[in-house]
Amino acid sequence: MKKTFRITYEGHQIEVENRWFNGEKLYVDGELQDENLGLALRATLAGVLTTNNGERKRIKVAIGGFFKIHCKIFIDNKLIFPEER
Repeated sequence: MKKTFRITYEGHQIEVENRWFNGEKLYVDGELQDENLGLALRATLAGVLTTNNGERKRIKVAIGGFFKIHCKIFIDNKLIFPEER
């Protein structure tokens, strides 16, 4: 089973892919930045997003769940996905 989470941040595409037995992957603008292999109930991924003016922002992803997969994406420690209401 595959679950994909996508968000656009400042014109950059961030994608987190979760596959039950093949682990998790973090892509930024189509480039693989981090991955975990194998089955896990909780995982973290990390990456870097370079803005158009050259600023580097840290990406952190927390993903996990038992019956339903949940994903949280942080940029410089600020939650951007899911968006807070």
